Amino acid sequence: MFTRFEEYAATQMLGQTDSPPRSQGKLHFDHDWQRKLFGMALAVAKAGHFEWEDFRQQLIRSIGKWEQLDCGSQPPWDYYERFLEALARVLELHQLASSSELAEVMVSQPDRA
Repeated sequence: MFTRFEEYAATQMLGQTDSPPRSQGKLHFDHDWQRKLFGMALAVAKAGHFEWEDFRQQLIRSIGKWEQLDCGSQPPWDYYERFLEALARVLELHQLASSSELAEVMVSQPDRA
């Protein structure tokens, strides 16, 4: 069950370019690392380390950057890879973690495909 902040954060994205994948109206995660990543972003924002809107804007930029790549050099679409890129950027901007620290953590996730 979502808290008020989590509900706000998830519904802010509904119908927007940064909207997370859903199945039957609920957030959809193919892998456990995606659920953990989403939860981590919510928890860090809820703790006041950055504004959720700052994260959303980074996510929109990440998605836009992927869309602008030439089709031949575009990696396969993966919402949560864009999500990870955006979270890494916002954590770096707020000096909470470096992208290399995040990469180490994510590489260690056994179910990350």
